[in-house]
Amino acid sequence: MENRIDQTFAKLKADRRRAFVAYVCAGDPDMARSLEVVRALDRAGADVIELGVPFSDPLADGVVNQMAAGRALEAGATVGGVLELIRQFREGSETPVVLFTYLNPIYSYGFERFHRDAAAAGADGILNLDLPPDEEAANAELCDAGGLLHIRLIAPTTPDARIADVARTGEGFLYYVSREGVTGERSELASGIEDQVAKIRGATELPVVVGFGISTPAQAAAVAGMADGVVVGSAIVKAVAEHGGGAGLGDRIAGFVKPLVDAVKSV
Repeated sequence: MENRIDQTFAKLKADRRRAFVAYVCAGDPDMARSLEVVRALDRAGADVIELGVPFSDPLADGVVNQMAAGRALEAGATVGGVLELIRQFREGSETPVVLFTYLNPIYSYGFERFHRDAAAAGADGILNLDLPPDEEAANAELCDAGGLLHIRLIAPTTPDARIADVARTGEGFLYYVSREGVTGERSELASGIEDQVAKIRGATELPVVVGFGISTPAQAAAVAGMADGVVVGSAIVKAVAEHGGGAGLGDRIAGFVKPLVDAVKSV
C-alpha cells in the first residue's frame, strides 16, 4: 500500500497545488485538547500534519516550541500518549502524519518498538532531528523505520555534495530549513530560498517543502511560489498557547490556520 505522504504529494502535483504542512507539539496544552487541535488543523485543510514528540531538551526548537514541549510534559505527555493521539485521529482522517522528534524519546521507548507502534497507530513518516543520515547508515538498527518514511532536513549551509547524499536517502519529501538557527516566527523571509530550492530540486525528484520562520499568509504564499510545500509551526504553536486555556480551542486554531492554507492554495 502506498504511503499517505506519497499519495498526498502525487495528488497535489496532479492538481498543480502546493502542500500546506502544519506543525504542533503533541500533548500541548494536554492530550485531550491536543487532539482537538490536530483535528482542527485537518478541518482547516492541512495536507500534512507534523506532530512534535515532547522532549525536555529540544535543541532545534525556538522558545515558542520549547515552551510547548514543556507544557505537554508538565501535563503528563508520554510517547505512548502521542501514539494514542494518532490512533484517535486516524478514526476520522487519512491526512498524513509525520513525527518530528529527537532520538532520546525513541530510545527511551525502545527504538524498534517505537517505529512498529507508530506505524500501527497510523503515523506515516518520521523526522529525526538529531540523526544524520550517515550515522543512520552506519548503524543497522537505525535503518529500519518500520514502514515510516524517513524525512530528511537540508539547511542553507548544507554543501552541494551533501545535498545529493541527503536527497538520495530521503523519502516522502525533503524539508528545507530556510534559515540557520532554531524554529520561530520572523518578520521577513530568509534570503536565497528560491535558489536553494532550485539547487535541491536538481538533486532529487522528491517534493521540497520549506519551513522555519514562516508565519503569515503573505509569507506562506511567497514561499509556495518557490517550493512544493510550506511548513508553518511556531505561529500555530503560539496560537495554541494563547487560546489553550479557553473554550473553543479547535475553532480558534482552525480560524487561524485557514487563511494560511488559503494563501498557499491560491498560488
